[in-house]
Amino acid sequence: MISGSRGSKQWLLTLPSLAWLGVFFVIPSILVVLTAFRPADLHGGVGAGWTMATIHELRDPAYLPILWRTVWLSGVTTLVCLVLAVPMTFQMARVGPRMRQWLLLLVIIPFLSNFLIRIFAWKSLLHPEGPLTRLLVWLHFISEDAMLLNNVGAVLLVLIYTQLPFAILPLYAAAEKFDFALLDAARDLGAGPWRSFSKVFVPGVRRGLVSAAVMVFVCSVGQYVIPQMVGGASDEMLGNKIAQRVFSDRNLPHASALAGGLMLAVLVPMLVVSIWQRFGRKEAS
Repeated sequence: MISGSRGSKQWLLTLPSLAWLGVFFVIPSILVVLTAFRPADLHGGVGAGWTMATIHELRDPAYLPILWRTVWLSGVTTLVCLVLAVPMTFQMARVGPRMRQWLLLLVIIPFLSNFLIRIFAWKSLLHPEGPLTRLLVWLHFISEDAMLLNNVGAVLLVLIYTQLPFAILPLYAAAEKFDFALLDAARDLGAGPWRSFSKVFVPGVRRGLVSAAVMVFVCSVGQYVIPQMVGGASDEMLGNKIAQRVFSDRNLPHASALAGGLMLAVLVPMLVVSIWQRFGRKEAS
């Protein structure tokens, strides 16, 4: 009886969160998928009836380069953010409380300004007449006719800048709970600094790594503002095509089909990893 009452209390505590997810995530996602099977209206709405024509249109070979660009840009962004965030959170968790607060403040400061303003700032920095370009030309690192803007490198740079805090925060939460006495024990057993870091600390914050990787990849794969503002005509991501179908073409079913495909591309790997981890825990136990 006690365990049953405790379980019911836990369900009551999670009910508001489940209701929030159901109303603002599950139901809209179902509506998006259903809209993909409706015909487009000539006035920019959704027509009557059902059709598979929109799904067949997704087999257009023109989408393959855009899909590949979206995946590899998001993957590289995730990898670079993790490589930068792991040593930073390692140091953040080891410094004193006062310094730790200042470092956390530096991580959170970008969120205090508007997302578009930060991208405009990077656009000004990377402009041919911007301060960063002038500095690199003065240092003879690039030629005067080099373009730092409107290319895939600029898109990747700004993606890493905007997504790095999303990798640092969950990793810091995991690193803060890590027992650093384990590193001292590894040193006593003969492990060097790098070996103790890679074999003890990194596996110890594995859950934080997974959370950071998922958060950064999901936020990156749906981006369309960054490629539109700092990328070129050949640097579109799938989010740009979805925005184009919604605002320019006024083809909501096609946009829904693209959004549904993107959603499945994100959810399926997450489900596979979750199932694999669950089976791994059962085998270990």
